[in-house]
Amino acid sequence: MDLPHHGFRATKQRARAADSVLFEDTSSAASAINSQGYYTPGYNMGGPSNDMQGDAGVNNLFTDPMANAAMMYGSSLANQGKDMVNKEISRFMSVNKLKYFFAVDTRYVLKKLMILMFPYTHQDWEVRYHRDTPLTPRQDVNAPDLYIPTMAFITYILLAGMALGIQKRFSPEVLGLCASTALVWIIIEVLVMLLSLYLLTVHSDLSTFDLIAYSGYKYVGMIFTVLCGLMFGSDGYYVALAWSSCALMFFIVRSLKMKILPSLSSDSMGMGSNAKPQFRLYITVATAVFQPIIIYWLTSHLIR
Repeated sequence: MDLPHHGFRATKQRARAADSVLFEDTSSAASAINSQGYYTPGYNMGGPSNDMQGDAGVNNLFTDPMANAAMMYGSSLANQGKDMVNKEISRFMSVNKLKYFFAVDTRYVLKKLMILMFPYTHQDWEVRYHRDTPLTPRQDVNAPDLYIPTMAFITYILLAGMALGIQKRFSPEVLGLCASTALVWIIIEVLVMLLSLYLLTVHSDLSTFDLIAYSGYKYVGMIFTVLCGLMFGSDGYYVALAWSSCALMFFIVRSLKMKILPSLSSDSMGMGSNAKPQFRLYITVATAVFQPIIIYWLTSHLIR
């Protein structure tokens, strides 16, 4: 009976020994593994992350002399291309000079519109200069600008579309024809003016932008004429047409007089251009008289 008892006790001791082996402390082994660098808890076994790889690639790009040379070469090519584009644009149109004609403010616009509609009350028409350079429009109300002609042209097209819509004659083709006709008339007028100045050898301070500005001021009178025609009918249209035409002719004569006719005294002294004084006067008057004809041509079909 003692043998079975000893056998059970031996079996129980072996089980306890197995349990002790099964739950043996392995922290020392893990630390040994960690010390060798084979595995660390929380360490990504798949290699460095994408962010780390990207940062390393960027650093390598900036430290690579070939990459730096390629970037510098590309930057120089871009600068050369920009200079070439600016040079080609400057051949046909000076950007700095164009900025001068748009250097306006609200005060200038209001005063200029008053002069265009009521030029008879304006006394001083002389363009002011500073060190042989004309003052900007915001500093001199007599200086020509392109802001008012541009805005007036756009307003005229919108007003023409509204007038055609009221009369149930609106269509995109008709509105496009109206816009293109107004633009072509200005181009023809400026070209004729330039050709006349060239053929008569008249040397003046007028530039192409100046002529475009003076030719574009007629759109202010056209807007006034169409508005009066829409509100008061044909009678109001013709009254507004007469007023705006006379005001514009007076404005053109007084403005161009300061640009074309000042060298009359130099001609009498044997200096300046070879054109006779009356030729310059003819150019000024013809330009002024031509304005009402264009105004009537571009607005009469809008009023019925």
